[in-house]
Amino acid sequence: MKANERVLRKTGRDVERDRRELEREEKRLELEIKRLAKSPANKDAVKMLAKQLVQIRKQKTRTYAANSRISSVSAQQKAMHANVKLADAMGTTTKTMANMNKILKPEDVAKNMRDFEIASAKLGMTEEVVNDTLDEIFDESGDEEEGDAIVNQVLDEIGIEIGAKVAGAPSARTDALGETSSRRVLTDEELEDSLAKLRAT
Repeated sequence: MKANERVLRKTGRDVERDRRELEREEKRLELEIKRLAKSPANKDAVKMLAKQLVQIRKQKTRTYAANSRISSVSAQQKAMHANVKLADAMGTTTKTMANMNKILKPEDVAKNMRDFEIASAKLGMTEEVVNDTLDEIFDESGDEEEGDAIVNQVLDEIGIEIGAKVAGAPSARTDALGETSSRRVLTDEELEDSLAKLRAT
């Protein structure tokens, strides 16, 4: 158990070191995005770096989840070690239990042990359900629209307004120059004549 604990601690330190490197890369990307955003000609480069920044932040979040898993494994290992000790202790009481079997009914003891096994199995199933639920929560969506929204949010967080800085050109006119929308209004006589023709048909 001590050897496994050392491996888990080393793995946790490695994950923390990776997270610090990701944080340094995150700061570097933020500064680079701010620098490039000063020129409207760098719009594509800014978007590309922003997407990289999103991926860095996602990976950093995964390191926190990984550390939680490592801590969970360590706790489970300690619990298993305690169970092994308990099993050893139970082994040393075999003679005592044999003597107790002379007093107690063996079928009652067996029933209690079966009940214990059933309860333990249910507990394991509950843990599986909880882990599956957490895995679903950590699942990431590949929705393109959601990705664009995250990119825009990242740009807002670091003070970059792409729309305001890049899209400064006026929008093109949709109507032709010199075109008028005037329309001749029908007289009362023309309207009555049209109604008469409609009735005749």
